[in-house]
Amino acid sequence: MNKLFIPLFMLIGINGSIHAQEKSHKELKGDRYAFTYSYQKAIDTYKHTKHLTLDGQRNLAMSYHKTGQNVLAESAYAQLLSEVSIPVAEDYYNYATVLKMNGKYDESAKWMEKFQEAKPDDLRAKSYVNNRIDFKTALTDDGKFKIIPMDINTTSDDFGTSYYMDQIVFASTRQDHSVINRKYNWNNQPFLDLYVSELDGKQLKAPKTFEKCLNTKFHDGPASFSKDGTMMAFSRNNPKDKSKDKVVEIQIYTSTKTDGKWAKPEAFKYNDPAYSVAQPFLSNDGKTMFFASNMPGGFGGADLYKSTKNDKNEWSKPENLGSKINTEGDEMFPFLQEKKNLFFFTSDGHNGFGGLDIFMCMTNENKFGHVSNIGFPLNSAHDDYALICNDTLSNGYFSSNRDPKGFDNIYSVDFLKLLENGKIIKGFARDKNDAGIPFTNVTLQEENSSEMDTLTSKEDGSYSFLAQSNKMYMLTGSKKDYLDGHNNASTYREEPFVYSDVVLQNKFIIDSTHLVVGTDLGVVAKTALKYEGNISKDVAYFDLDKSNIRPDAAKEMDKIVSIMNDYPTIVIQLGSYTDCSASKTYNQQLSERRAQASLEYIKKRITKPERITGFGYGETKLVNSCDCQGVNISTCPDAENQKNRRTEFIIMKN
Repeated sequence: MNKLFIPLFMLIGINGSIHAQEKSHKELKGDRYAFTYSYQKAIDTYKHTKHLTLDGQRNLAMSYHKTGQNVLAESAYAQLLSEVSIPVAEDYYNYATVLKMNGKYDESAKWMEKFQEAKPDDLRAKSYVNNRIDFKTALTDDGKFKIIPMDINTTSDDFGTSYYMDQIVFASTRQDHSVINRKYNWNNQPFLDLYVSELDGKQLKAPKTFEKCLNTKFHDGPASFSKDGTMMAFSRNNPKDKSKDKVVEIQIYTSTKTDGKWAKPEAFKYNDPAYSVAQPFLSNDGKTMFFASNMPGGFGGADLYKSTKNDKNEWSKPENLGSKINTEGDEMFPFLQEKKNLFFFTSDGHNGFGGLDIFMCMTNENKFGHVSNIGFPLNSAHDDYALICNDTLSNGYFSSNRDPKGFDNIYSVDFLKLLENGKIIKGFARDKNDAGIPFTNVTLQEENSSEMDTLTSKEDGSYSFLAQSNKMYMLTGSKKDYLDGHNNASTYREEPFVYSDVVLQNKFIIDSTHLVVGTDLGVVAKTALKYEGNISKDVAYFDLDKSNIRPDAAKEMDKIVSIMNDYPTIVIQLGSYTDCSASKTYNQQLSERRAQASLEYIKKRITKPERITGFGYGETKLVNSCDCQGVNISTCPDAENQKNRRTEFIIMKN
């Protein structure tokens, strides 16, 4: 593996063995080479060591893998697993990884199953189970991407592109500006420097050194820039590292551009010689920075973090992006496409095609949606990483060692089909007058699923959820003193945003004239505190010639029950009415039965049942013109007659 990723992890097994085997002097020498990333020297030493311990065999396999010699790594892991009596789960994972990189997907899956059985709670195991790949289908080019290698690629390592105004800046081991032959232990390549290229269509023109004053004698790069090109953040070796581990960690430095000149770089506040922070990405305004780090408290390997800048230009304490993004493996090279709210990153922990793959998810207000592999052929059995995209999401650049010689190179990619991984459902919790209701509990639930996501609306009543594409969702808004509001949201659409409000009705609203009891049927009951005798429109309906409580009427009465229990001093008088379909005498008797049924229903469910009384009024107060003149039967449709078959509630005292 000939990639020049900054080492963000410590090597497994170098500092000791779980086995009681004695290590020879030569094997210990190989361990020291491996510890300082001199993998080829470690390989040469281990190969000439008789009777390697299991740790030595493990480090040999790892060294082959780190130098891209995966056929030999496969053989070394196979030998290790044949000799070990108590397997280490990580060996299963590493063996499965090199098998996948060698195109042996079925065999790799067998060892991933063993890894999953050994460590079912490992996030990599969960990703494997939840995102199993049918490689026969997945490795078919469906025309999503058009990939073009850059003409500037050489036998040097070029990778980690970033947009800088109308140019591209990247990290490279090419040394066209120095006679000093400085080599990095990992792959015997020169150290990284920053270069800049102008664009020729989608190709990159011959690169030039990017600001000699920013390139040091060790690693410098990759870098990232604010949209206006006046601020940059970049990776660099810590020149003052004197830590006991004798490993020079990578740190982040920032610089600002004034009058065309870059200022002396400043160290990121949270750099620490005990661990690495690297591969920064700056938001368009330069106030948010994502980066990779192996700092303590993560999930394992390199995790992705976020820090934001306050009004005093101080960076906040790094926030881990969480288990949706990070795994026990390595997550690196973050990139946020702000217009589409798409977050891209590189991982060897999420289930992929082999080596490092590029993954994507929707992001919104510090939340991340479902993570998915961006797909073939942008991802391959090789290391594919560090994707960046333009504002229209039509083109971008990424890095890969898919070159037959194994060098890391830069590629352009055209996105020929819509690239999205979910939707953002946005809306307001509001009342019927469109006034936002702050701090409303809003729940999003997928149709036919028990999984829910709940949040609290902001002061203006707004809310937003991350959701998967091609799903139907139900929104529910709830708040004390309000009746729940409901709405649906469909993500069967191309647009990245779906808008859906939830409208809540106040259980009762007092103004200068009346108190209103909200209902789903849009009906009200008015208070008689100041205006005794005021009545409402329909509240509860009955079927023709019936006095039993219909299910929809019961829901309305339940709201009255809820109000009377919440407010134990309220006194209510109800009145039941009929249409004019029968004689006045019969209608009077029917309305009395309806009043009695309504009273019994409510009294059973409230404290102090004496607080509610009721009467039947027959057909005396029709709400429309559907009256029966003399013995004539109304010619109104039943829907209009039904409006007169009702029970109304008057608030007599609160």
